[in-house]
Amino acid sequence: MARSPFTLAAAVTAAVPGADVVGARALSADGDARFDSAVATLADGTEVAIRASNDDETASELAKESLALRALTPGARSMLRFSAPEHLGDGRVGDTRALVTTLLPGFQIDAADVPSGPGAAVAIGKAIAGVHALPVSVVRNAGLAERTPAEARDDVRVLIDRAASTGRVSARLTVRWREAVEADDLWRFESAVTLGGAHAESFLFADDDERGPRVTGVVGWHALSIGDPAVDLAWLTMAADARSDVLDAYASATLRAPDAGLATRARLLAELELARWLLHGHDTHRSDIVDDAAQLLDALADGIHDDLAPRAGAGAGVDEAMSALDRVPATGATRIDTSMQTDTYDASAFAGISMDDTSAFGPRGAAHPDAEPDEDAPEPDEQDAAPHDAAREDLTATGAIEDLDPNATEDLGDLRESFSTGSGPLGSDQDEDGERPARPGTLLPSEGGIAGSDSDVAEAHRAARAAFQRWTSASSE
Repeated sequence: MARSPFTLAAAVTAAVPGADVVGARALSADGDARFDSAVATLADGTEVAIRASNDDETASELAKESLALRALTPGARSMLRFSAPEHLGDGRVGDTRALVTTLLPGFQIDAADVPSGPGAAVAIGKAIAGVHALPVSVVRNAGLAERTPAEARDDVRVLIDRAASTGRVSARLTVRWREAVEADDLWRFESAVTLGGAHAESFLFADDDERGPRVTGVVGWHALSIGDPAVDLAWLTMAADARSDVLDAYASATLRAPDAGLATRARLLAELELARWLLHGHDTHRSDIVDDAAQLLDALADGIHDDLAPRAGAGAGVDEAMSALDRVPATGATRIDTSMQTDTYDASAFAGISMDDTSAFGPRGAAHPDAEPDEDAPEPDEQDAAPHDAAREDLTATGAIEDLDPNATEDLGDLRESFSTGSGPLGSDQDEDGERPARPGTLLPSEGGIAGSDSDVAEAHRAARAAFQRWTSASSE
C-alpha cells in the first residue's frame, strides 16, 4: 500500500537537519510505483522531493543515487549546462530507505513524442554530450563503477551467452549478437562518464521564447559510472523521428574522438534490453515474464528478417526491427520513475515550437567561412553527377539477411570494411538521394510491407517503448 504524502513529508524533518515542513502534496508526474514519492514544502517556501523504497532493489538504487549526487561537486555541476538534483539528506520511512533531494521543475517528453528538427532533439543531444564531457575524476573520486571498452564488451558477451542458454532466443538473434560483439572495430571507443542508461524522461525541458525547448535539468543519476557512451543513446530506438537529430547534435557538441561504432552499439544494446527482460524472468522464476520476453524476441527476429533494407543500402537496422513489436500484445508496462525529482507540466505546451537554437553548429565537415576555395574541387554539376561511393552509405546500420535462409543471420560483425569508408562517426538515416526513409510502421511498397496508418505507427511506438522498459519496471509488479 502506497504511503501518503504526509507520511513521507514527516520523514524529511529527520533526513534534513533544520528542515521545517509546513505542507505536503503528491507529485503531478506519474511514477511507476517502484518508489513512494511526494513533495514537501518547507517554511521558507522551498519544495523538496522525497522518495522511499519499496524493496531491496529500490533501496539499493536510492543508495547509489545518494552517492552519485554527492559526487557531483559544485565544480562538476558548473561544467553542466543544466541542473541536476542536489542531495539534501538520507532517512528512513518506517523500515525502508528514503532520499531527499531538491525538486527540479520542467517538462518531460516520451521518446516517441520527441520531435525532429531544432529544439528538443538538439537539446537532448547536447545534454548527453555534456554529461559525457565530465572529468572521469568525478566518478573515480566517489568510488563509482568504471568499465573499460574490453570490460564493456565482455559484459555484453556474457549477457548474450546467458540469454542463449535459456533456449528462448532464436539462433538468428544469437548469431547476430555474437557477430556484433566479436567485431573489433565496433568496440574501439573511449570510455566516458555516463548516466549508465539515460532515457527520454531523464531530460527536463523549459520553454525558451527565443530558442524553443531547452534542457534545464537531468534526473536519474543512480547509475553514474565510467563506461560505454552508447548506453545513454540506446533509448533512441524508440525516438524514430528525433534519432538522427539527437545523434547529429551529440556529434557536434562532443569534444571526444570520433566513435564510428557508437550508433550501432546503441542499437545493439537496445535489442539486448529484451534479453535482459528474459533473464529477469528466468532469474525470478516468473514464467509469464519469460514467455512475454520470448514472444518479443521472436517478433524482433521477424522484424529483422522482413524489414531490413539490403546491405548495399545500409538499412536503418533496429529501428525497423523494433517496429515489429506492434504485432505483439502489450502487457501494460509502466514508466521508469523520475517523479521524485521533478514536478512536470503539460508537455502539450511545447506544441508548435521549432525555433532553432543550433546556430552555433554548422554541418559536420563544413568549410570555415574564411577558408580559401579549393581550385581543384569539381564544379557543382560534376559533384551532382559523381557516382555515390561507399562513403555515402549509412554505415551505422546493420546489414540484411541474405537469401532469406532460415538459418542465416544479419551480419553486424562485418564492419571492418565499412568503417574504413570514411563516413561520419554516427552514420546517416538518409538514402542515396538525401531523403529520409519512411519511419518504422510506414513501410514503402517496395519493401513488401503495408503502409501503416497513424494509429499503427503510434501503436508500434508504444509497443517498442513498453518492451524497452519492461525489465527496469519489474520490481513494481
